[in-house]
Amino acid sequence: MNLLWRGTESRRAAPSVHIDWSLYGGTEEVTPGKHTPSEPIPGRPWMPRVSDKPIPDDDFLWALNEEPHRTRRMAILKAHPEVKKLMGHEPLTKYVVMSVALLQVGLALTMYAFGIHPLDWRFLLTAYVIGGTANQHIFLAIHEITHNLAFKSIRANRILAIIANLPIGIPYAMMFKPYHIEHHKHLGEDGIDTDMPTTVELYCLNNVLGKAFFATFQLLFYALRPGFVRVQKLTGWHILNISMQLLFDAVLFEACGRSWTPLLYLLESSFFAGSLHPMAGHFIAEHYMFSNIEQETWSYYGPLNILLYNVGYHNEHHDFPSVPWTRLPALHKIASEFYTVLPYHTSWTMVILEFIFSKHSGMNMRVKRKHTGPDPSQEKPIEDGPNYTGWELRDQPVSRT
Repeated sequence: MNLLWRGTESRRAAPSVHIDWSLYGGTEEVTPGKHTPSEPIPGRPWMPRVSDKPIPDDDFLWALNEEPHRTRRMAILKAHPEVKKLMGHEPLTKYVVMSVALLQVGLALTMYAFGIHPLDWRFLLTAYVIGGTANQHIFLAIHEITHNLAFKSIRANRILAIIANLPIGIPYAMMFKPYHIEHHKHLGEDGIDTDMPTTVELYCLNNVLGKAFFATFQLLFYALRPGFVRVQKLTGWHILNISMQLLFDAVLFEACGRSWTPLLYLLESSFFAGSLHPMAGHFIAEHYMFSNIEQETWSYYGPLNILLYNVGYHNEHHDFPSVPWTRLPALHKIASEFYTVLPYHTSWTMVILEFIFSKHSGMNMRVKRKHTGPDPSQEKPIEDGPNYTGWELRDQPVSRT
């Protein structure tokens, strides 16, 4: 693939990447009425560096500065205090996710009722196209619920996450919450953010076959990596999540005459949802770097957001995790001067292909930093409070001065 040219006549990024080269002194995308590089741009401090040389493939990109989202959040709040009105829960979430969960259970029962074998092409096609999309939808619903954005009550959010987890087939919702909140609070920090690949993954998988294996079995890596990097203690919520899932699986098995077909449909759907599936492209698109663009978080504004709770608005989400999915486009519009200067992806499918086959992306293309604050193990347990990644700002006065 022709991924990046940095000459005097032309500049070009990866096929999935949109970047306004006029901000970097180029002329390819300058149109009448647009800004020129000499004009002041509020979002310029957060524009990523575009390296002249490829990033070495034997290590991560180590950063000395803090992650960009906190400082940009404060800058946006200063420029647009009205953003705080977007924060809060979204009642629509519970209805949407329960509808999709019921759809999945209904399809699982349909496969059993019509005697369709798990290796039948109709079974596999349905599990890939509909099931993979539906279970990826549920993954992102649990992501929303993890940020306490479905109900005002933390307890109600946890219960909904456990119920939404049932069509996934494997309990993970309560384990996901603390790891994901640490991903927000300690983005890219070595030994804390378990979204980061390990050094072993880097050395073993940073080639075409290795990256293809990683992209195919992403969920396996996300499930096992925390156990090697940062083990969390089990709580009563974990036990409830596991117990409810085992009970649901057992009831489904017994109710269908001890047939594995319904459960295998749900498990295959979950596998496809995190494998070589267009919807799974967001996993890689969100934080891996492409085309020597040293950007830590990437957004995607395409049509697949409709199916996945606008997770493509990922810079916006990390800046304001307390803004629910239905209001992220409004956040982008209000603070557009901060977001339009950032490169973004245009296709999750192309992201997967570029990640696997291109030398300009890979397991090493992540921004990593040393943890310099207090020991996170001494912090207040995640389950004892809200997400602390934006909610606390809602009641603080912010002025434009």
